Amino acid sequence: MVWMIYMHKISMLGLWAGSLVCGTVSLMKLFSGVTSVIEWDLASLNSLSVVFVLIFDWISMLFLCFVLLISGSVMYYSGSYMKEDKNFNRFMYLVLMFVLSMAMMVLSPNLVSILLGWDGLGLVSYALVIFYQNEKSANAGMLTILSNRVGDVAILLSIGLMASLGSWNFVIYSYYIMDTEWILFKFLLMLSAMTKSAQIPFSAWLPAAMAAPTPVSALVHSSTLVTAGVYLMIRFSGALEGSKIQGMLLIISCLTMFMAGLGANFEYDLKKIIALSTLSQLGVMLSILALGYPDLSFFHLLSHALFKALLFMCAGIIIHSVGNYQDIRCMGGLIKFMPLSVSFMSVSNLALCGFPFLAGFYSKDMILEVAFMSWINFISLLLYILATGLTVMYTMRLIFYSLSGNSNLSVMMNISDEDKIMSNSMILLGVSAIFMGAVLSWVIFPEPYMICLNMMMKNMVLGVSLAGGVMGYMFNLLNVSYNLKSINNYKMVVMSGSMWFMPFLSTKKFSGSSLISGVGVEKLGDKGWFEYFGGQGMYFLFKKYFSLLNELQLNNIKVFMKIFVVGLVIMLFVFV
Repeated sequence: MVWMIYMHKISMLGLWAGSLVCGTVSLMKLFSGVTSVIEWDLASLNSLSVVFVLIFDWISMLFLCFVLLISGSVMYYSGSYMKEDKNFNRFMYLVLMFVLSMAMMVLSPNLVSILLGWDGLGLVSYALVIFYQNEKSANAGMLTILSNRVGDVAILLSIGLMASLGSWNFVIYSYYIMDTEWILFKFLLMLSAMTKSAQIPFSAWLPAAMAAPTPVSALVHSSTLVTAGVYLMIRFSGALEGSKIQGMLLIISCLTMFMAGLGANFEYDLKKIIALSTLSQLGVMLSILALGYPDLSFFHLLSHALFKALLFMCAGIIIHSVGNYQDIRCMGGLIKFMPLSVSFMSVSNLALCGFPFLAGFYSKDMILEVAFMSWINFISLLLYILATGLTVMYTMRLIFYSLSGNSNLSVMMNISDEDKIMSNSMILLGVSAIFMGAVLSWVIFPEPYMICLNMMMKNMVLGVSLAGGVMGYMFNLLNVSYNLKSINNYKMVVMSGSMWFMPFLSTKKFSGSSLISGVGVEKLGDKGWFEYFGGQGMYFLFKKYFSLLNELQLNNIKVFMKIFVVGLVIMLFVFV
């Protein structure tokens, strides 16, 4: 019982201590330029060695520092959020296994050992998504794990292809792979990253994974599961330079970014809106990586992790307070009842929009300026601009419905910021969402980027953000006043709001054809010829012949005489 009470505090202290150690080691590695590698030779076959490798450089240690920092805050937050759950201990152990799998994945420069963490993330995420054990959770968990299995298969095939090099250490061979074609290998890596980071056409599982408890969502969508694909591509960025894969990844990630921003403007589920914003930011990370700037992608990965974890934790407090409602139309006026939580939520929302001098501003503004400055096709440029405006639009929509305006809650609701554990767990992330962007920009980029843009392009980001905010507010007013106007454009609204039919294509189209073929196999096979020639047919055949053998063994003199006569006749025919 004592362990159950204090488990969240012990986990928080342990994870934060690990985060402090990793952060210190990261700064030492960054300033000294030293990378440490630990190898453990497990087995050797001819010239091929199976080696367990861990790499300690500034990238892996800094990312692990952020993973442990956010995990510690989430564990402490879970101590209050999940305290009434009878499976509290199981939840805590699963989250710790999740963090351990992510650490294994981050510290592995070897494709074989990275598969341990990669598969661990998929397996534990399935256990966490189905944690509440209902039909919706089961469907979401199955969609999540089957989508991620595509990436697991791609990693396994990459291991088979890389075996010809004599080692699976991609840090050593990334530049060799860059100098050669190896187009299939690069495509498989891109496919595995697309499944883990939920890019088109694997986007359906990410909003569906919101069936998990909110602390899990805060961890999954900030620094662990969905960022694993981006981190893998950052590690392999040297191998992708000058490849055709870069152009393919650019257009897919830009489409994902636009599609997620558009879908969030039609969504009413609070957690799914934040999940779609995560999907949009993953598109930003992979798109700038495809343009050849892995350091910028890593920068945005870290800054995004802070304010997105904070945003999910604020959403969890709101859902917890309003009686487990997630529909933003059933909220409103929360600023009057929950000033602290709403303040943190506003900070994280503004950081997501790239508001000046918050964590998201330093990375997102630089990404957009570098993208505008790069040799980029017009479609990708247009998608960048539209996605930036849509981000501010759905943020304004979220604020309009849930935080401001009149209260749409039941009169029986008792809403307040009285939960000390959940409120205190957000303080560190709230401070980080304000100041950490500037700190990271000083640490990662000691020498600034040279940005050369004309005045129109320089002010494009600010102009698009302001236009998106104004349009978002106006559309919300129209939605309140003319809420049936969308029926005139019903098909367009349904397509935009359903992520371009991605959930239907990922589930009904695949499962429908499988079920139809399964019914045919059952009728013709299991209940037809398979049954006749299979289990029941063999049973009746054996029964028939065994009954004959049984008759022969009853010591009947007539049977013996008949066998003797038949045998004698056969011998006469054969030998005479």
